[in-house]
Amino acid sequence: MDTRHATVIRDAREGDLPAILEIHNANIATSTAIWDIDEVGIDERETWFRTRTAKGMPVLVAEVDGEVAGYASYGQWRPKVGYRYSVENSVYIADRFQRRGLASALLTELIDRAAQSGRVHAMIAAIESGNTGSIALHERFGFMVVGELPEVGHKFGRWMDLTLMQLRLPVDPRD
Repeated sequence: MDTRHATVIRDAREGDLPAILEIHNANIATSTAIWDIDEVGIDERETWFRTRTAKGMPVLVAEVDGEVAGYASYGQWRPKVGYRYSVENSVYIADRFQRRGLASALLTELIDRAAQSGRVHAMIAAIESGNTGSIALHERFGFMVVGELPEVGHKFGRWMDLTLMQLRLPVDPRD
């Protein structure tokens, strides 16, 4: 991690939502990291934030010199009760803060929170297959490629493939 700047990984607060929204919408507009086409408004991010935190799922930010530089979270993988021990992670860094180790710092904390929760057995990353940086990041943390879905998405006038990666954490379910 770049130590020339004061970096903090912390729980997001509602006051961080405008910065989170800016990062989110920039990824919608310019990348294949988020497969939405239309940017969202602050109401959508407020609902997203409140839903995640009400369920005890972390929303984290990376703050550099007091500025939100990235965010990470995980949410329920699928809505059926049988998937209750599986989550999907998301990590996004603002363009100007790329390559400073922030994604690694966020993912480290996200995995630690999942392990400490005792409620996460499988953390899943669904990554556009051309995003080799994100795939390599997840591999460094022990995620394994468990599937490839060809041409399941379409954005920017082209078909996109999806790489599914998984990290298993120890959990003792109490059904």
